[in-house]
Amino acid sequence: MRVVGENVEVGVYHITQAMKMAKEQELDLVEISPKADPPVCKIIDYKKFLYDQKKKQKAIKANAVKTVIKEIRFGPNTEEHDLNFKTKHAIKFLEEGSKVKAFVFFRGRSIIFKDQGEILLLKFAQAVEEYGVVEQMPKLEGKRMTMFIAPKKKK
Repeated sequence: MRVVGENVEVGVYHITQAMKMAKEQELDLVEISPKADPPVCKIIDYKKFLYDQKKKQKAIKANAVKTVIKEIRFGPNTEEHDLNFKTKHAIKFLEEGSKVKAFVFFRGRSIIFKDQGEILLLKFAQAVEEYGVVEQMPKLEGKRMTMFIAPKKKK
């Protein structure tokens, strides 16, 4: 097997010799690439390696952007005043940097007002267009017609 690592002469060694080299340095022999020809092993402190890897993952997770999705629910026959009220809330959410999931929920026989629900969502999208961008146009999924709006990037 090919042996690599710090304080090690890189080369191809027999497994017993590689294990002996690792034991002399009080380190571990870890197989890095088993499919290579010959397989590659590295002499390292395995506990320290795991610790560093965990630390890197934590740093990556801390720097990741967390997306928050706020929901706004409408009925198919939502009136103008209610639409304006909910639009103000959506604008506030978009200014905070959250995504908005607006949906019309159809109960019972109100599913016959599909077109009204779509018009309502498009009207809503038009009202918030200077604060957000429509990510997904209105789409009917079962008894819900949903639409996603993402906040506009700040300049």
